[in-house]
Amino acid sequence: MFFCRLFNFVLIILFCLSCGSDSIESKKKAFTWVYGEVDNHSYANVNQVRTKHLHLDLDVNFDNKTIYGVARHDLGKHNSDTVIFDTKYLQIQKITSGEKGKEKELEFVIGSWDKDSILGQPLIVTLKKSERYINIYYQTTAKTAALDWLEPLQTRGNIHPILYTLGSPTSTRTWIPLQDSPTNRFTYSATVKVPKELMAVMSAENQVKRNSEGIYKFSMKKPIPSYLVALSVGNYSYKRISDKCGIYSESEFLSQASDEFDDLPKMMQITEKMFGPYQWGKYDLLIMPNSFPYGGTENPCLNFIHPTVLAGDKSWSLSLANQLARSWAGNLVTPRSWNDLWLNEGLTVYFELRIMEELEDDEYSNMLTLVKFNELKEEIKNLKKVNRLGDTHLKLDLKNRNPDTGVTEVSQIKGALFFKTLETKVGRKKIDEFLVNYLNSFAFQAISTEKFIEYFKNELIDPIKLSFNIDEWIYQPGIPKNCINVNSKRLNEMQKFAREFASGIDIFEPKTIFEPIPKSRKIKRITKQIKRSDYSTYEWIEFIRKLPKNISPEKLAMVDAYMNFSNWGNSEVMTEWYVLSIQSGYKPALSPMEEFISRVGRSKYLLPIYAALNETEENRQLALSIFEIAKMNYHSISISAIENLLGL
Repeated sequence: MFFCRLFNFVLIILFCLSCGSDSIESKKKAFTWVYGEVDNHSYANVNQVRTKHLHLDLDVNFDNKTIYGVARHDLGKHNSDTVIFDTKYLQIQKITSGEKGKEKELEFVIGSWDKDSILGQPLIVTLKKSERYINIYYQTTAKTAALDWLEPLQTRGNIHPILYTLGSPTSTRTWIPLQDSPTNRFTYSATVKVPKELMAVMSAENQVKRNSEGIYKFSMKKPIPSYLVALSVGNYSYKRISDKCGIYSESEFLSQASDEFDDLPKMMQITEKMFGPYQWGKYDLLIMPNSFPYGGTENPCLNFIHPTVLAGDKSWSLSLANQLARSWAGNLVTPRSWNDLWLNEGLTVYFELRIMEELEDDEYSNMLTLVKFNELKEEIKNLKKVNRLGDTHLKLDLKNRNPDTGVTEVSQIKGALFFKTLETKVGRKKIDEFLVNYLNSFAFQAISTEKFIEYFKNELIDPIKLSFNIDEWIYQPGIPKNCINVNSKRLNEMQKFAREFASGIDIFEPKTIFEPIPKSRKIKRITKQIKRSDYSTYEWIEFIRKLPKNISPEKLAMVDAYMNFSNWGNSEVMTEWYVLSIQSGYKPALSPMEEFISRVGRSKYLLPIYAALNETEENRQLALSIFEIAKMNYHSISISAIENLLGL
C-alpha cells in the first residue's frame, strides 16, 4: 500500500514538473487517485487527511487591493504523507509545519492547470505523519474571483471603500488555500487587520463596535464547509434588533436598514418552533452594496443581504425568510458535493413556504407556492430548449462543468415541491418529525443524495409502508405526475384584474358604493379605489405577468399613473414592470429603468431587463450604451452573464 501511494505521488510530482503543453484530460488522468474521488470539483484528498480547524492571519490592504495571509491548518491526527489543497490565482510564498513560532519550512509543489480549468491548481505538500499543523503563507492577486474591491464612489455611502467575499460554490480557494469541498467541515478562527477607519466582519462571532487599532478577532466554533467562510470590510455600524438578531450596515444607512426588518425576530421564533433551536449563536444581517450580485448569501452568524430588500415600505423584507431558512436547511446539513445541491436548496424553499404560512396565512403560502411552480415550469422549458434536460433532475451530474450551472430553479423549487408533495402523503406532523430528526442526526455533517434516500426510506417510508416515487423525483427529468396541485384565490383575482384591464375596463378608477349602516335605516356612501398596499408583491407580479406583452403604451401609462410601478422601490415588481414596458414600447419607463440597472447589480434583476432590451436593434443599442457605463458598478459574475446574453 505504501509503495502504491509513493508511486502515485511521484507520478504527480513528475507531472507537475513537466511542460505545460499537456491536455486537460491527461492532467485529470494524472490526478485520478485524487480528482473525483470525493468531489468532482476539488483536488483535496480529504479521504486521507482533512483540516479540522483553520486559523487565518489576514492583512487587508486597500491600496493595492491585496490580502496578505497565513492559512494555518490543524489536520489533527492522520496517517498520510501528503496533503493536497485547492488554490486558484493565489501566490504561494512558503509553507511551514508546526505551531506558530515553532515552524519549519516544507517542500511543496503547485500542479499545472489549463487556462480553462474550473478547478484551479492543486497545492501538494509532503509531510510526516506526525506533522499536524500546516501553515500556508500567501497573497491574493488581481484575478482572485472571490474578492470584490469597491472604490468609495461604488458604495452607497460614497466615502469609504468596501471589500466583500463570495466563496460559493468554489471560489473560496481564490482567497484562501484550503480543501475547498463541501464534504469537509471545519471550525475556524481569524485575526484580521484592516484600515483603522473601517470595520471587519465575518461568518463567525463578530464584534459590534469598531476598535482604534483596526484589528478584529473572530471565532466559528461549529464546523462549516469552506464556501461559508466569508469576510467583509467597510464603514460599518451595528444596531441590535433583539437578543439574537441585529443589523450591520454602512453607517449612513443603518437606521433605514434596521427599521425595515421588524419581523425578523418573529421569523426566528417561528422557525425555531417548527424545526428546532437556532444553532449558530447570533443571527445578524449585513446590508451589502448595490453591486452585490445575489439576493443574499447564507453565511452562518452573518447573512449578506442585497440592499434591494429595503423597498421603503417593508413590501419585500419578507424575502428574508429564505435566507433565515438556510441556517437550518443548508448550513446545518451540507451536501457531500455540488451534485447534491438540491438537499440545500429544496429544503430551504420548503422551510421558506412554511415560515410564510405561519407569518401570514395558508393562502399566502399557496400563492407563493404557485408563483414558484410557474417559475419552475418556465425554467424547465428553457433548459429543454438548450438540451439540458439532465439539469431538470434533482440529483445532478456536474462533472467537468462549473457547479454554478447547477444553480437553477429546479434544485430550489422542484426540491421544495418534493417535500410539499410528501407532506400531503404522510401528514404535516410526520414530515415535521422526520425533518427535525434528519437535521439532528446529520447536524454539522455533509451527506449525499443516496445517504438521504437511505435515511428517508428507513425513518419515514418503510415504517408506514408508504409507496412513494422517490427515484422518479430525484433521478428523472421534469415534474412528476403526482406533484402537489396548488390553487390560489389571490392570484386568480389578479389574473381577473389583468384580463379586465386588458379588455378596456379601468379597474383603478374610483368606484362609489352604498352600504347600509347597521341598526339604522340610513345608507352611507363609500368611495373605493384599488391601492398598491392592498396587495402583496407576488400579487402585483402576477398582475403584470398576465397583461398582454403587446398591451398599448397608453394602458400602461394608466397603470403607472395609479400605481407608480416605475418608481416604487420594490425591485421585484419594478423588474417585471420594466420588462413589460420594454416589450410594449412604454417609453416613460425607460428613464427610471436605466437608473435602476445602472445602480443595482443583482443578476436576478439585470438579466431579464437586458434580455428584453436585446429583442430589438434599437433597444439593444440602448442596452449596450447603458452596460458600457454601468458595468463598473457590477460584480464580475453579473458582467460575465450580461456579456454572454448580449453576445459580447
